[in-house]
Amino acid sequence: MTAPILQASSLTKHFGGQPVLNALDWQVRPGQVIGLLGRNGAGKSTLLECLLGLRERDGGTVTVFGETVGDLSPATRARIGYVPQASDLFEWMTAQQMLAYFAALYPRWNGARVAQLLARWGFDALMCGKPISKLSGGEKQRLSIIRALAHDPELLVLDEPVSALDPVGRREFLRELVDDVIGRGTTVVFSTHILSDLERVALDVAFLKDGKIALQGGLDDLLERARRLSGPAALLASVKVDGELRRTSTSDGLVHVITGAANAGLLALAAREPALRLEPLSLEDLFVEVTQ
Repeated sequence: MTAPILQASSLTKHFGGQPVLNALDWQVRPGQVIGLLGRNGAGKSTLLECLLGLRERDGGTVTVFGETVGDLSPATRARIGYVPQASDLFEWMTAQQMLAYFAALYPRWNGARVAQLLARWGFDALMCGKPISKLSGGEKQRLSIIRALAHDPELLVLDEPVSALDPVGRREFLRELVDDVIGRGTTVVFSTHILSDLERVALDVAFLKDGKIALQGGLDDLLERARRLSGPAALLASVKVDGELRRTSTSDGLVHVITGAANAGLLALAAREPALRLEPLSLEDLFVEVTQ
């Protein structure tokens, strides 16, 4: 099996004595396109920052392309593209000056691609000559994306990359991501709260809850096998459900069991017992059930 590009073992991070990442283990393999999901405050940004060495971890190890994240070589850093949730651009520079600065740092800087993206996303000569501080939030976000894509990274980490974009900007970015970046085999980790966008892009999804990856798998496979099994408590008390993620009881005596691994046995049980109801789950349903 191909060695992982990103690997975290027992990754731990605390804020104010509270664990945000709790001995988390995770692997990202070459060519994967993973949507990272979690509730607000679950620690998605913290996880991505720790994986890239941008935030100090309290415990555990992280390797990127086989190197310890705290000691990445310049050659390895040049293989990574990153778009943070909050703009980290040099706001006293113009867009043209900032891109020229980064072009000098990256041996694989693709000037033709930068010019193409600037033109496609509305950065004319006037806009490129403005101080970045004078650009709108959406324009800054587009510029961050252009900077991250400009050196054709092998690993692209995106933290809520479309949060400041309007619907047209989101559509253009997702088209670029699908048609070019993913088409070239780039490994992508994509954090977003817009599930419809994730469904258009991600091949795999990972759910972050209580500081750990609670569930991960191929998006199509998870949606194919995720089910809600509902029925009387007396009937379900003795039922063991493979891949059980959550079990709750309601005041009317019903029990709801969420599974991410519905199999032939469970389907047969539901067919035999008229009191049981088995329902498929959408990605939104699965997100709610796994992360609450």
